[in-house]
Parts: sequence; C-alpha cells; structure tokens
Amino acid sequence: MQLLQDKVAVITGGNSGIGKETAKLFAKEGAKVVVTGRRQDILDAAIEEIGHGAIAICGDVASVADQQHLVAEVGSRFGAVDIYMANAGVINLSTSGEVSEEEYDRHFAVNTRGVFFGVQTMAPLLRKGSSIIVTSSLAATKVLPNHTVYAGSKAALAAFARNWAIEFRERRIRVNILSPGPVETEILGKLGVSEADRPALERQLADLIPAGRMGQPEELARAALFLATDNFVNGLELLVDGGLSLA
Repeated sequence: MQLLQDKVAVITGGNSGIGKETAKLFAKEGAKVVVTGRRQDILDAAIEEIGHGAIAICGDVASVADQQHLVAEVGSRFGAVDIYMANAGVINLSTSGEVSEEEYDRHFAVNTRGVFFGVQTMAPLLRKGSSIIVTSSLAATKVLPNHTVYAGSKAALAAFARNWAIEFRERRIRVNILSPGPVETEILGKLGVSEADRPALERQLADLIPAGRMGQPEELARAALFLATDNFVNGLELLVDGGLSLA
C-alpha cells in the first residue's frame, strides 16, 4: 500500500533539489502533489520529471499575494491539504562585512517571512491530523563559514515550528523541522562554484562529515516522507547531516 495514498501535498520550492526529490517520492507514494517555484520554465521541466499528475503553480513565497493565490488555486482544485512542506529558500555565502541590504532582505523575505506567511495562509486548508514540514538547515545551529545571514534567517524557523505545534494542537496538526547538512544539489552552482571546482569542494566538505560524503536529495526526501506520514513525532528538528553536527 502506498504511504500517502490520496493525500494532498504542497511543496514550495518543489522545482529543484530537495523539494523536487521529495515531490517525486510523495507522488510515487500516492500523493496528489502541488509544487511551487518562481520560474515557469523550470516548473514545467520539474513536473515532467515528477509525473503522477503533479501540478505546478508559479509564485514567489516572499510575496503574500502569491501565497494567497497558491492557497486559492489549491483550495479550488482539492478543497483541503494534508501535507505542507515549506521548503523554498535562498542562500548566498559571504562574510558579514560583504552583505548588502538587498542580500539581507532577500534571505529573510524568502527563508523566514516566506515560511511564516506560507503557513499562515495555508493553515485554513489543512485537514485535521495534517503534517507541516519546515525545511531549515544545519547552519541554524552549527557555525559554518560565511553563513551568518543565511543561518540567522533559518534559525527563526525552529521557534516558529515549536509554537505552531502547540497552536495547532486542537486540530492535531504536527509540525516538524527538516534540517539538512551539505547535500549534492544545484545549489552549489548557484553559489558560484564552477564545474571544475565542484569536485574539490565536495571532497573538502566530505572530509568534514563523519559519514565521509555529502548527502543526496533522495535521502532528504525519505526523511521528509517519514515526517509526512502519520506518526507520533511532533515539534522535532530532524538533522539529516551525516553527523556533521557532531564534528
């Protein structure tokens, strides 16, 4: 039996990386999947890869109007939601002295504000017993070089999630945090790492991780599936980092 048969799952930032792999796994497990992203062409390609009748709705989580549009579309199509994964995020690594106002504002608009208002706007659609999964980062709890602004924008999510777990208790909605360590996704390219330099960077990162390698998006997707399925886990921050938090 499929673990998410006939469940409705909404995944922000589901057009690439961890979000896309999670969407693929959820769809394979029987969920009706909705993914969001800011670029329609990338969403279209992701939908082809996800398959299983998944749909895409274009929008920016930093825009409350776009969040409201998403909720209206999902509500019109499905009536209710069983799983909401607030996964969309941005990252730009730099020292604190190099951070511009625009860079700071974008991190908090997407990574923090986007998660808060995403849950706020989606909450009326969530069925009793639903699951909310918030994608944070190991950087929120472990100091990593040049991650200051990114870490700050993610650190607030744990406080959000703990409070939501209590706020939604009457509706039996579980709220958990998925915190990845270094994962092999397209994000390395977005950080300005060239294809030529990427193997050396991945080896450098792997040497820091007790597991001896970087994570794979599929492994984060399986962790998200665990959090999405009916269980007794609530208010948890699940570190999926190969043990880097211990190093």
